[in-house]
Amino acid sequence: MESTSPFYSLIPEVKYSPPWHDLSIIGIAGSSGSGKTSVAMEIVKSLNLPWVVILVMDSFYKTLTPEEHTRAHANNYDFDCPDSIDFDLLVSTLQDLKQGKKAHIPVYSFANHQRQPHTTTLYSPRVLILEGILALHDPRILNLLDVKIFVEADMDVCLGRRVLRDVRERGRDVEGIIKQWFTFVKPSYTKFVEPQRHISDIIIPRGIENTTAIDMVVKHIQRKLQDKSETHTEALRKLGLLAAKVELPPNVHVMPATPQFVGMNTVLQDPATEHVDFVFYFDRLASILIEKALDMTSYVQTTVETPQGNKYLGLIPKGSVSAVAILRGGSCLETALKRSIPDCVTGRVLIQTDENSSEPTLHYLKLPPQLEEHSMVMLLDPQMASGGAALMAVRVLIDHGVDEDKIVFVTCAAGETGIKRLIAVFPRINVIVGRIEPDGEPRWMEKRYFGC
Repeated sequence: MESTSPFYSLIPEVKYSPPWHDLSIIGIAGSSGSGKTSVAMEIVKSLNLPWVVILVMDSFYKTLTPEEHTRAHANNYDFDCPDSIDFDLLVSTLQDLKQGKKAHIPVYSFANHQRQPHTTTLYSPRVLILEGILALHDPRILNLLDVKIFVEADMDVCLGRRVLRDVRERGRDVEGIIKQWFTFVKPSYTKFVEPQRHISDIIIPRGIENTTAIDMVVKHIQRKLQDKSETHTEALRKLGLLAAKVELPPNVHVMPATPQFVGMNTVLQDPATEHVDFVFYFDRLASILIEKALDMTSYVQTTVETPQGNKYLGLIPKGSVSAVAILRGGSCLETALKRSIPDCVTGRVLIQTDENSSEPTLHYLKLPPQLEEHSMVMLLDPQMASGGAALMAVRVLIDHGVDEDKIVFVTCAAGETGIKRLIAVFPRINVIVGRIEPDGEPRWMEKRYFGC
């Protein structure tokens, strides 16, 4: 009987939460035409951060019945009461985003008064601003909000803004807008919207003109993000200390130091190597890593007939194999990937480390469709130092439905601490690594490969 790996016995469970887990949600309510959108846009502008998203509650209008649809086109349907909003779907969406999961946002057509069949995918915002006349109405939403804002404005001003907006953006006529205002909008404001004023944290009179109130909100968000960043960085540090005490598990496959492999690494490490030779030998080495990774996928038996008419019992991949490159370095491995699997479907993630906080940040994401159905997903990065970007990239794939044991991380060189961090959190992935390098070695391979 084999003994239990010391890695698993010392670290039975280690959890990693990416920076966008438990995102900050800001709720902005107020009358139609009060300037909620302008306030939200000003907050986004003042934060000056990637992945700050405005989620408009109008996207969650309920799908209308044929009778309600007819009334809506005659301006006889109340879109300003709580019953018009699908709060169950909205709450579920906010809960998923709060937990760092992917969410599908409905697309609503104001011209047709119907929810469209397609949706918009939303994933990993650092800050989400929920904007709508009833943003502070549902108690379930209030429990998810970090800041509750109510925007005030004179009702005559609100009517004027609504007329301009609905004529220009929603194809309405002035007569219908005014009819709807006095029949539904104004009574709903008194009954449902105005009471939210008393439960808000901040009241912003004059909307975007109130720079003092907006500055208060921005500073509060910045403090919360700074606290989360420090917590995340400290968690990575502690994970490194914990992982340093254990051995590499068997699912980390370090390539044997054969004369051929050592020779190729010698050429790559030599500063005197010409650029054209560096690219040639890097592609050769990367091809060996990719081919090793293909041993990790599932195969099924099949029988083919040879040109001589004989039967050959062989193997074919059980399903599709895809790859996701961690930009920009992961692109170095794509030449070798295409040589091994010419029709391989690929995706991209851009993860960069913040110079001030040393925290990895997700900037861009484009994954192949139906990725979760593929038999194996290779994650490509030529070098891994601390493991922060790799942790985040694996988390992205898992959040998009990829099973952990279907992920194979492929890298030419990696620090031992970074690998141990990665495997501590995701013990069922496979890692293919060309060589173990000293911890903290700067990234240099992509610079030499691309020549810049």
